[in-house]
Amino acid sequence: MQYEQLRALVPAPGQVPDYQACLAAFPALELAKTTPQDPRYHGEGDVWTHTMMVVDALLASPAYQAATRADQEIVFLAALLHDVAKHSTTVIDPVTGAIGQPGHSRKGSIDARIALWDAGVPFAVREAVCRLIAVHQVPFFAWEGSRRGKPAEFIARELSWQVSLPLLAMLAEADMRGRVCADAARVLDNIALFCEVARDDGCFGQPRAFADAHTAVSYFRGAEVHPDYALFQEPGSRVIVMAGLPASGKNTWVAAHYPDLPVVSFDDAREALGLRHGKNEGRVAHAAIERARDLLRQQAPFIWNATNLSELMRKKTLDLLYAYHAEVELVYLEKPRAELLRRNSRRDTSLSNKTLTGMLHRWDLPLPTEAHRVVYAV
Repeated sequence: MQYEQLRALVPAPGQVPDYQACLAAFPALELAKTTPQDPRYHGEGDVWTHTMMVVDALLASPAYQAATRADQEIVFLAALLHDVAKHSTTVIDPVTGAIGQPGHSRKGSIDARIALWDAGVPFAVREAVCRLIAVHQVPFFAWEGSRRGKPAEFIARELSWQVSLPLLAMLAEADMRGRVCADAARVLDNIALFCEVARDDGCFGQPRAFADAHTAVSYFRGAEVHPDYALFQEPGSRVIVMAGLPASGKNTWVAAHYPDLPVVSFDDAREALGLRHGKNEGRVAHAAIERARDLLRQQAPFIWNATNLSELMRKKTLDLLYAYHAEVELVYLEKPRAELLRRNSRRDTSLSNKTLTGMLHRWDLPLPTEAHRVVYAV
C-alpha cells in the first residue's frame, strides 16, 4: 500500500469509510477485532468496534468537516491508527480480570511510523499522524494535571510545539464520542477546557511564542521561567547532536557540513577499543562520554554522532550537554528502508540488517522541544 492509496481511504464529503479497504491497508488492525478493552471505559467492546466508532464520530464533527483536505487526511489516519498497538500491549489481571493497555499510545505511534514509512508517506504528514497518536489521550486529563504534575498551561504550550492542537482536539473528542463510557461528558468538558487554555495563551493552532530558543528549551526542561522574558544563557559548547538509524547518512552529513569539528562517536570509541557492535557497550559509552566531557569543559564546539533513536537515550545525552550549558542543535536524518538496508549491508560494520531492523521498534524521533534547534534533514 502506497501513499496515494492511503489518501484514497479518506472519504470525500458525504461518503462513508471503506473499512475493508482500511483493514487491507493496515493488516495489524485485524488483530483489533479480537482485542478486548476495559468495559468501564469501553462498553462498546473490542478495539476494532471502538476504532470504527471513533472514525465515524470524527467524520461527523463540524471541526473536521471545516478542515482542509490535508488536515482531514492527517487526523483521519491518526484516528484509524490511534489504538493500533492495543493488541500488543494488552494485559489482563489474572485475579481481577481487569484489562489494561499500558503504553499503547507511544507504541502505536512507532507502529504507525513504520507502516507509513514503508508506504512512502511524506515525512511531515507521517510525523503529524504519529505525534497525534503518541499524545491522543493527553487532553483527557490535561485540565486535571498530567502524571508529571504539570499544569494545563504547560502541557498546552509543550504540545503546541509538537502537534496541531486543533487536530489533537478533534481526535481526542472523537475518541471519547466513539465509545460507551459513563464519564464521557466529564472528559469532553476537560478537552474543551484544555482548548480554552490554549486559545487564551495564543497557542491553539500555532506554537507558543518564546522570547528566544534558550528560554524555550529551558522552559520545556522544567526551568522556572516565563516564555515572554529571555533567560540568560551561560557560555558553553555549541554541540551538533546527530540522530537517525544506522546507515542513514550521518557520517556523510557531518563530513559535508562540519569537516573540521571534533566528533564524539560510539562507533569511533568501539573501533578504538576493538569491540564489535553490541559487545561491552558500557565500556564504549564510558569512553565516548569522557571525550565529550573533556570538550564540554573546554567549551569547544563538537559533533555528537550517534543513533539517538529513543527519547530515553537522547535524554541521557542532552542532560549531560545542558549540565555544561551547551547550545544544542539536533539534526535528524533518515532514508527509505530498502536504501537503508542496502547501505548497511555494504558498510564495513558488525551491525547486521536484522539487528538494524529490530531497532525500528524504539524509533522515537526528536521533538522540537528537545533542543535549541531541531533540523529534520530528510
